[in-house]
Parts: sequence; structure tokens; C-alpha cells
Amino acid sequence: MKPADCRGLQASAQPFPFTALVGQDEMQLGLLIAAIDPLIGGVLILGDRGTGKSTAVRALAAVLPPIDAVVDCPYQASADKGCGQCPACLKAQESGKRPKTQSIPVPVVDLPLGATEDRILGALNLEKLMTAGVKAFEPGLLAKANRGFLYIDEINLLEDHLVDLLIDVAAFGESRVEREGLSVVHPARFVLVGSGNPEEGELRPQLLDRFGLAVEVRTPRDLAQRMEVVRRREAFDRDAQSFLDSVAAQQSALREQLVAARRLLPKVEMPDAMLEKAAEICMQLGTDGLRGELSLMRAAKAAAALNRQKRVHLSHLKQVAPLVLRHRLRRDPLDETDSSVRVAMVLETL
Repeated sequence: MKPADCRGLQASAQPFPFTALVGQDEMQLGLLIAAIDPLIGGVLILGDRGTGKSTAVRALAAVLPPIDAVVDCPYQASADKGCGQCPACLKAQESGKRPKTQSIPVPVVDLPLGATEDRILGALNLEKLMTAGVKAFEPGLLAKANRGFLYIDEINLLEDHLVDLLIDVAAFGESRVEREGLSVVHPARFVLVGSGNPEEGELRPQLLDRFGLAVEVRTPRDLAQRMEVVRRREAFDRDAQSFLDSVAAQQSALREQLVAARRLLPKVEMPDAMLEKAAEICMQLGTDGLRGELSLMRAAKAAAALNRQKRVHLSHLKQVAPLVLRHRLRRDPLDETDSSVRVAMVLETL
């Protein structure tokens, strides 16, 4: 096989470029907003199979700027905070010296539906116990996802006890492991991204409420879009490097835009008039609690920062309101109106 013929076989090792996605603007916006401000919470992606949900998550991580992490730290801790667990961070803490760091890609970790609790949380390292008689902790998937993304496909089919586990970790930003004589607390701050098809089962309300954003993806109905999706995917699979080279400028521009948005975010103002509009929207829709307003405010600020604006405008609220509120609406058995339509109807009155 000629060298040129081998290039397509390497496509799976390189994610499809984020800027080359077609017809999934809402999903892309939701992921970008969550990447700018992780405090918003995770992103729930609901829709048809084969619409690029997992592709988009890996594509976003590839376009994000790399992070600096302590060398040999299994939690990818930053030099400023450390993890408080691994030998590298503990040694630096004791000596008072700044630990060595390295630049690594933003981690993207898949959590399989069949994963055990030990695989997710971590467990006793049996090899070290048998060979050296030392009780040591073997970090799990939550540790590997720290400072990155934890992706769960078909999250609506996740077992209940794992749902409870994720709710606790998402609430505190750390994982606590108490078992087999081990007591470990390690950082586990990640953007939770879940995808699924609503027709295959509903998500538990407790977990649904933890997602800051919910986006809908549908199979493109436009003929030209469908053709372009197929063309781009075929070109990428045939010659990944050439395809990546063709969109390198767009990828670089988006990376710079994200970096600028993160820097601008703390300076973005939310006028009282816009906060009043946010509360008004939530009241009209009858959302429970105040998490809707808080998420709406944060998402609107992130959207403004993404557009290089220092002040939130009504257009930003309208842009993000469907993503923030569609999964927070109460169900009325006498009204079968789609939640997205209900949000759109309220926005039309503003």
C-alpha cells in the first residue's frame, strides 16, 4: 500500500474538525458556551442517531487550546492548585517549589453504559498490593476527565446508581472514594456531555436538572446540507490530513475566538434590565426554582463574550433561552405542545 493510501486509515486517530460540521448550529453553540464557562453545567444532546453528536464533542476538545498539567499527575492538575493526592503534587507541596508541567490536549473521556463503579470512581491497585504490599489508589474515569469532558452516549439508559454517583460528583466538583481501607478525595471538575434519543427512554429528573444546556439535533431535511455532510465525511475518511489542512485557518480562528471569549467573560456585564427579562421569561414558562435564571444569565454572558461584546443584550438572551430552558419546563398532560415551541412563543412576546 502506498503512503498516500495509508492516510485515510489514520482518520480515526484524529477527530473530525469542529468548523467542518454542517447543519448542527445549535449543538455547536451549546458546546462552545459550555467550553467558555464550565460553571453553566453540562450539555445534554438529544436527537436522532447518526447526527454527529459524539463527533462534535471530540471535535470541540480538539479545537480548544491545550492545558498545562503537572507531569505524572493522574488528575491533570494545574501547577497552581495541585491534586493533593499524587506523588508529583505532594512533593511540590512539601518543597514549596512549582512542579514541572507539560502541555496536554483537553481530555475527553467516554463513560460506557456497562462501566462498573470501580472503573468510574477508581479502586485499590491490586498489582501494587500483591507485589509490594502497599495499598495504593488506582484512579478511575472521573479522574481522567478532570479539567476536560466526560461524555456519556445514550445517557438516558444509564443505571440509576451511576446516575446518583454522577449527580454527587457534579454538585461538588470532586470525587470521594471510601472503600477497602482507602480514603481518597480528588478533583473531578469536568463538563458533562450526555447524548441520547428521547424515544429510547427518558432521563431521570435529578440528572436532567444538572445539565445547564439541552440542545436538539435532527437529521438534516435540506438536500444540499445532506449532500455536503456526505462529501465532507468522505473526504475526511479518505485523506484526513489534507482535509484538516483545508480547514486549518478556520480551526485556528475559532481557537483564538474561544481564548478571547474566556478572557472577556469576567468583564461581561448583565444589566438589571436584562436580568429582569431573564426572570420574566422563566416566570412565564413556570420553571421550578431559580436555576433557570442563573443558567440563563451565565449562558447569555458566554454568548456575549463569544461575540466579543462586553454587555448582554436581548438578542443574547433569545439566542440561548431555548438551550437553557426547554428541559426545565413542567409537563402539562392537557397540553402536548413541544417544549421548544413553548419557549419560542414566550420569546416572541418580548
